[in-house]
Parts: sequence; C-alpha cells; structure tokens
Amino acid sequence: MSQSNQTKWILKSNETSSPQAADSEDLPRILSVLLNQRGILESERDVFLHPKLRDLQDPFLIPEMDLAVARILQAVDNGESICIYGDYDVDGVTSVALMYKTLVGYGIEPSYFIPSRSGEGYGVSEMGMKRLLKEVPKFDLLITVDCGTTSNTEIDTLVEMGIDVIVVDHHEMSPEGRPNCVALVNPKYQKCNFEYLCAAGVVFKLAHALLKTRKVDTFDLKNFIELVAVATISDIVPLIDENRLLVRHGLERLPCSTNEGLRALQEVADVKAKVTSLDVGFRIGPRINAAGRMDQPGDALDILLTDDKSEAFEIASKLNHHNLNRQALERKIRDEALKMLNDKFDTEKDPVIVLGSRNWHPGVVGIVASRLMRQFYKPTFIIAIDENGNGKGSGRSIEGVSLVSAIHSSSDHLESGGGHDMAAGISIKEDKLDDFRKVFGENVEQQASSDTLAPRIYIDAEVEFSELSLSFLDSYELLQPFGSKNPQPTFMSRNVWLTEPPRELKNKHIKLFLKQGSDERDAIFFSGGERDLPEPPWDIAFTIDRNTFRGRTSLHIVIQDVRAATTKF
Repeated sequence: MSQSNQTKWILKSNETSSPQAADSEDLPRILSVLLNQRGILESERDVFLHPKLRDLQDPFLIPEMDLAVARILQAVDNGESICIYGDYDVDGVTSVALMYKTLVGYGIEPSYFIPSRSGEGYGVSEMGMKRLLKEVPKFDLLITVDCGTTSNTEIDTLVEMGIDVIVVDHHEMSPEGRPNCVALVNPKYQKCNFEYLCAAGVVFKLAHALLKTRKVDTFDLKNFIELVAVATISDIVPLIDENRLLVRHGLERLPCSTNEGLRALQEVADVKAKVTSLDVGFRIGPRINAAGRMDQPGDALDILLTDDKSEAFEIASKLNHHNLNRQALERKIRDEALKMLNDKFDTEKDPVIVLGSRNWHPGVVGIVASRLMRQFYKPTFIIAIDENGNGKGSGRSIEGVSLVSAIHSSSDHLESGGGHDMAAGISIKEDKLDDFRKVFGENVEQQASSDTLAPRIYIDAEVEFSELSLSFLDSYELLQPFGSKNPQPTFMSRNVWLTEPPRELKNKHIKLFLKQGSDERDAIFFSGGERDLPEPPWDIAFTIDRNTFRGRTSLHIVIQDVRAATTKF
C-alpha cells in the first residue's frame, strides 16, 4: 500500500508588493526575505523582532470587561463565594490556574471545577453542572473560562438559582445569541482587535483590567505570563500581535518560572535552558493535556497550583505516566487503524479515511486522525465506539478541504458534528459508518481537485550551506516564537551530496552527513529510514534549530523532504 503521492515542492515568492518592506542592510538576506513574506513593513520590524510588555494594549478595549471587573470587585468587597469552571485541555486548565491565582491575590479563596472529558464532555454541560452543584453546593458567582459562550440553557438554570455568571472565553458565539450572564468577556463578541487570543490570554487581560482598577502590591501579573505562553502555543491560536508578545516573554521566563509545576514539567520532559515553542508544543503541553485525555484533569490543575516543589515533581511524574499511557494507546490505535487500511484501503482511489472501533479510547482518536492524515494526506476521521454503538470521532483535514462542509453534507448520517475546517468532531451511530464514509468521500471529491489531494511542502527560501552560520541563527531566532500564522521557515538547498552513508538511529530516524560545494553539515531525518531515498545529488527541504551538546552549540538541520536534484521547480 503506497502511503502518499509524490510531494509537490512550492517555493514561495521572495517578492513583496510594498516598497516599505525592502531589504534592510542590517539584516541577513534570508531574514529580510522571511520578513517580507510575512508582510512585516519596515516600520513594524522593531516591534515584531523585539516585542516589549509596554506594548500591551488597554484590556478595557474588550467588550464588557468593565462589567466583569465591577462584579468581581463587588464579590471581593462583600466576601462572596466564587467558583471557577474551566475546560480540561491546556488552555482551560491554565485559565483556571491564572483566574484562581488572581482571585487569591485579592483575598478570595475560590473553588474550582473541571469536567471529565468522557463522562461530562466539553464546557458547561448538563452532566458537568450536576456534579458541580453536588461538589460545590454554594457559591454566589461562577466564572467560566475557556467555555460558556454557547451554554445558554445551563447559564439560565444558574441564574434561576440566584447565581451570577461571568463568561471569559474565546470561542465563537452561539446562533442563540449572548448567554444571560453578568458579563461576556469574549473578543469574538461584538468583534474587537483581540480575536486571536486564547482563553488564558483573555483571562490575562481580565487580570490586567482588575489591577488597573485596583492595584494589589503583593500580586505581580508578570509572574504568570508563562501560563499564557503555554496555553497560547498549545491551543494553536495565531502567534500575532499580543499573542506573539506574551509567548516571547513567557518562553524567556519559563526556565526561571516561579511556578513550581512548570519547572517540574520542564525537568520531567527534559526541556533545556532555552525553551522554544516546539518544546511547549511537543513536550510540556502534551503532558498537561494527557491528564484530560485520560480523564484525570485534576492532576493538570494541581501541578499548576501547587507551591510545593516536592509535590510538583510527584504530580509531574504522574502526568508523565498519563502521557506514556496516552502514547501507548495512540500506538495501539494507530497500529490497528493501519491494519484496517491495509485490508481495505486504496490510497490512490479512496479520497478519505473513516475508521471506527469499540476498542479505541475517545481521548486519543484526534491524535491518531492527525497522524494518519499527515501520513496518507487524506481527510481523516477516527471514531471510538462505546458498548452501545455510539461513536465519538475526531477529524483532521488537508489544505483546501473543509470538514465543516463535509459534516454538513453528511448530516443525515450523523447524530451531531461541528468544529473548524481543518479539525472537527462528530457523534455517529456505529451502523452509519459506511454511509458516512461514502457521503464524506463524495463531498471531498467535489471540494478538491487532484492537485489539492497531492501532498505539498512550502519552501520559504533557497539557501546555500555557506549562509547557515551561528551568526545567522542569532538573527533568525528573532523570528520566534513559531506557530500558527508565524510558521517555522522551511528552507531548501540544491545539489547536496552524502559524504558517508546514512547512520541508522532508533525509531527509523537517520543521521545524514551532507556536503554542498566545500561546506559540510550534519542533519537528522526523522522517520527517514522508512523512505526509499533517491541516489545523490539531492535537493533537501529542511528546518533549522539551535543544538547545544556538551557545551558546544551548532546549527541543527532537520530534514523535511528529499528529492533527486533538479535545476528548477
């Protein structure tokens, strides 16, 4: 079974339509090219490359921020009881932690609640409300974080009980309109300039607004920027404007964080002194997320709230264990899914992947869907089915194919579904899987051309090995943090030769010893051992990172793709 079509390489234009974005003499050529591609004007470059906390905008620009601040300070003055209700993922848990720490700074000891992923589902659900009211029987004010915008019915119930609600969120509005809350602090409500923020970013703005209104000498909001950085990266929101600013400063503060839990997580995850967005996205974030995926979200919150170093390491070890269990489940599901594909999937003819099983855990199907989508470059749904035949699935798509459109076209075969164009969720009965697969595939074929369904890699700039110096790396790192809307650049070099045979590493990774002209570089190609590599010379597509080993720093090349050398695209 072939795993994918030939990858198409697309070299981005080095041109810019703006004369203001012309190359600067004080920047390396490649860096100017990358800034031009990102549309960064000459007048904006200093703010982009050197973002400062003093550039933070007024938090009261977010609608209803003044209402939220007034109600919280009223609760502080009257000694009211406050409960915080948050989601179980990284953004939700960090939002609860930041809201909790802020209220403690004002002398309030709030209660908090996080629903179970499998038993109660996302947000302020009916099942979550039942357990909340049982475990926290009395509170005057509920603050929802990373949820609540669409929980109109549940909020109505709370209001009827005499409980005020403040919603602090970043999700899209419900077709039913604004919930009946005291304040809806959501940048997507009445659209404002902060729509890119994750929930923790909105909570940060709320904390800033509180402090602007009533200063607390013992509470320093800068000590919590790391929480916002971890949430922003993990929630894959755009790294633009204040998100970029908060993440840059949060990453710088992580190695010396005052949060014992974050320090313990860095040690357990073997994160080095200079923390990058990749470290957060692939090492720290997954360990926090694993608790929710394994239905133990309390562990993730506990580690962010503890001030005890030994307790932090104990919980970090537990989260690491959850993550290992999650990885084992993921491998098991992926292996079973690949066997199913080997039995009945034709990668050349079948436009989509839809697989389901009663043996699969709903907490990890999204990760497996993402991996299979990347491996086969097909829109993919992976579905966990319970003993009653009810399936919960997660989908991942490819560029140019909307899952929202596909779900809409398949609604007759689904119990429910929704999400975003590139990632979505569905509920489906087991006996409807084949019908859904057929209609989903037909929709994808209508949306996409054969060119759309071919995998592609976008090249930011062509470089020579001679340009890849440590001094260039210093300038290049000013582009960080990398993530959504500011992706890590992919470079290419032509006519590259091997100086010795590839060295096999574990997990099918290979180390390569490369030469272009008189310049030699080492590189690593993750899973490269699974590829049939062409005879050199090659063109290589790659990213670069800083690597420090035994006190020696080098520019690290990570291969993304290899092809036989060409003279042009």
